[in-house]
Amino acid sequence: MSEVLVRHRVALVGADIGGSLSPALHEREAAALGLDYTYGLLDLDDLPPGWTLRDAVGLTGFNVTHPVKQAVIPQLDDLSPDARALGAVNTVTIDGGRLTGHNTDHSGFLAGLRHGLPDAELGRVVVVGAGGAGSAVAYALANAGAAVTVVDPDAARREALVARLGVSAAASVVLADADGVVNASPIGMTGHPGVPFDPRLLEPRHWVADVVYRPLETELLAAARARGCRVLDGGAMLVAQAARTLEVLTGATPDLDRMRGHLDVLVGRTTDE
Repeated sequence: MSEVLVRHRVALVGADIGGSLSPALHEREAAALGLDYTYGLLDLDDLPPGWTLRDAVGLTGFNVTHPVKQAVIPQLDDLSPDARALGAVNTVTIDGGRLTGHNTDHSGFLAGLRHGLPDAELGRVVVVGAGGAGSAVAYALANAGAAVTVVDPDAARREALVARLGVSAAASVVLADADGVVNASPIGMTGHPGVPFDPRLLEPRHWVADVVYRPLETELLAAARARGCRVLDGGAMLVAQAARTLEVLTGATPDLDRMRGHLDVLVGRTTDE
């Protein structure tokens, strides 16, 4: 008898997600893996008041993005150890009606950093943003041995992250002793223009990473490049977290190099052969 393919129906939940590359990135790799897999969008602006994840009938899992990586936690039945430590989720599995939150952002960021900036010094790193993405980036860097300082204007949010992860916190960006800096805030994203701190603080010795990938070349990265810094765009994290998410949701093993190729096609850096 021929094997019956498992149907995977996944959706991204978040705000202003019409330009997300996740559906095409996931579906391209799923097709290459021979999976029956579709990926849709559930934009919060289009959903009725009071909507919850349990209202999405027929799905087998979710991705969760800005601004609800932390807000959805009360809707879940359980959290993976990493998601519990972070207080943020970006992936939700559904098993027998039970919703479990996972976090693939932290491993995705570190994998992207090691691929894109393999010689980046991780002695002292400043992370801008204490939300869901900032939590994941700070967690990844701290576990890699970095001394992390998280910067966020919201004192309660940054202190909550300090309490969870044991990192340092500050109200403003200071780079005098830092090796690198990561923008893990939405500033620079389409619809949120600007830079998260004064680029004049940067020196050529700094490396600069951004988790924003819409656009890939943010104002921050352009300014950092002009100041002689090595930079890493948000596509690196996007691909690596998407690969891990696919693995969590389907049990298959994605090909990271192939997925980097998918991204290059989607953003017009290369074309399909």
